[in-house]
Order: sequence, then structure tokens, then C-alpha cells
Amino acid sequence: MPGYASALEIRDLPVPEPGPGQVLVRVAGTGLCHSDLHLSTGELQLLPSLPWVLGHEICGYVEAYGPVGGGSAGAPTATGPLEHGTPVAVFGGWGCGACRVCVSGEEQLCSVTSWVGIGRPGGFAEYVLVPAVRHLVPLGDLDPITSAPLTDAALTPYRAVKKVLANLVPGTTVVVIGAGGLGQYAVQLLRELCSARLVVVEPDADRCAVATALGADLAISPEQVEDAGLATSAAAVIDLVGSAAPLALAGALAAPRAQVVIVGLGGGSLATGFLSPAAEVVVGSSFWGSRTELAEVVALAQRGRLTTRVHEVDLAGAEHAMRDLEAGKVDGRIVLVP
Repeated sequence: MPGYASALEIRDLPVPEPGPGQVLVRVAGTGLCHSDLHLSTGELQLLPSLPWVLGHEICGYVEAYGPVGGGSAGAPTATGPLEHGTPVAVFGGWGCGACRVCVSGEEQLCSVTSWVGIGRPGGFAEYVLVPAVRHLVPLGDLDPITSAPLTDAALTPYRAVKKVLANLVPGTTVVVIGAGGLGQYAVQLLRELCSARLVVVEPDADRCAVATALGADLAISPEQVEDAGLATSAAAVIDLVGSAAPLALAGALAAPRAQVVIVGLGGGSLATGFLSPAAEVVVGSSFWGSRTELAEVVALAQRGRLTTRVHEVDLAGAEHAMRDLEAGKVDGRIVLVP
């Protein structure tokens, strides 16, 4: 990425050389995310320098470890906890490793300047340098290309779903707003982890059909919500859009003591007033997921519980893929393959 609001370009760069404690990963595939779009347009101006290598949904193969012994001298080695060539998912929420949130296992909540693809060069490349082996999750027999979206598109809704599970006892209703890439994973995760009635609200009819096929009990457009009698009926609402109208809908659907979890980055706000939302509704956010949660997501995928439609695109097609994502033309997830 040469600059904000600039077309993505292919450039030749040296292969990174791992230092002590670092791991070089050969990239198999990197998912294209709306966060990448917001960065490329300049809507999010978080990058430390330009040009920049985007990409945070990364899977690949262990290529080399940095020199042992704690010093900076020495050549990279193939010796480490994971064998050379091991397929891995890269946990991208790299933190400082020392602050309160990091030592609690929530490194993704540390400073944004550490995240792969935002604070450090990302996976729209042939190789990515990972600061520590703890950020790698072995994939086993999973395909590292089609598994790339697990690192964010599945991990992010997984964390949100975990936040509301205590509310979702039998006989309750959970509503998912948005049935794009994250929403389709959310449907599968909720179907796997709870027995609540699962309702999806999505304006696109094709996405509604996908949500139903994945296990939603009801998938409807926002215009159909009133006729469906869903007002103040949901024990939990997960908003994967985050703009003004979906947030207002989330507040209207929440039953007393419900949880509303905001995941989407649409920039909206939720108005509050006397009993609006309903009494004692808890509104919160959910951000990405931890390394432990990524391992749990990978385990679900290994058991065949998670799937998505993946469109493989080579790096030369990254700019065209970005424009398709911007135009809402992507059904499933795009994975860039070096």
C-alpha cells in the first residue's frame, strides 16, 4: 500500500530475517478484511509509516527461527518448538507481552501499534515475521489457505458469542445483525454452542438464504422485523454492522436484562433513554479475540464445525479484490495467495 486512498501495488522486498525469539512464516494465504479496506481508504489512519504491507488474517508454514542464545549474532535456524513446514494460523493481536492485559492472555487489547498488518508488516506478502512462537497455532490437517479467515472472521464473532452464552438458556432468542463473512461464522458458532432460537437480520436475500442453510431458525430483512414480532424479545443481540440503523434495531430488539454486543465498526451510536433500551440491558463491545480463543476456533474447524466460501486471489489481484469488497460484491471471504 503506497499511501492512503492509493491503489495497492506489488513491490519486491527482501525476505525478513528473524531475530532472537522471532519466527519467519511463509504465507499460504491472508484474508481480506473490511479493516484492510478502512486502512487503505484512510478512514483509519493508524499505520506507522507508508508504504505499508497490510494483512492480519494469516495462515502459513513455519520457515525459520531466529538465532538462539539471546544475542543478535548468528544465522536463522530451522530448529524450534514447531517443525519446519508446520502449517500454522498466525494470531495477529501482538502485544507488548508485559502489561496487565497481555499477562492476562488478552494481548489483542494491548497497543494497536503492535498488531500485525497495522503496527507491524502484515501478510499481503510471501513471508511475514512473527515476534514470538506463542503467536502461532498449529492447524493440523486444515488447509492453511481456506483457514486464513479463522484468525479474524471466525475469531471475532466467537469472542462475541462467548460473551452472551450465559443469557442463552433454552427458550430464549438470540439475534445476529448482519450475515456477511463474520455473520455466517456467528450463525455456525451459535448453532454449535447453544440451543436458543437463532434469528438473523440481513437486507440481502441471498445472504439470508445462506444463514438459513447454516442453521438460522429465521433469516429476515430489517423491514420484516416488525411483522415477525421481535420487539424486546431477544436475550442477546450481536451487531456485526455497527452503523446507526442496525444499532437502533439492536436496542429495539433487546429484552429486559438482555446483552447487546457491538462488533461492527460502522461508526453508529446507540441512543439511551427511560426504558430505551429495555430495563437493565447491558450494552458492550467485543474486539477480535485472544490466542487461546483462536486455538478454540481452530479446534472447532478441525471437528468440521466451521465452514465458509473462500475465493482465492493472487497478490496481483489484490486491488481488484479490495474494490469488490468495497462494493459489497464478495460472497464469503477473499484470501490473497502469494
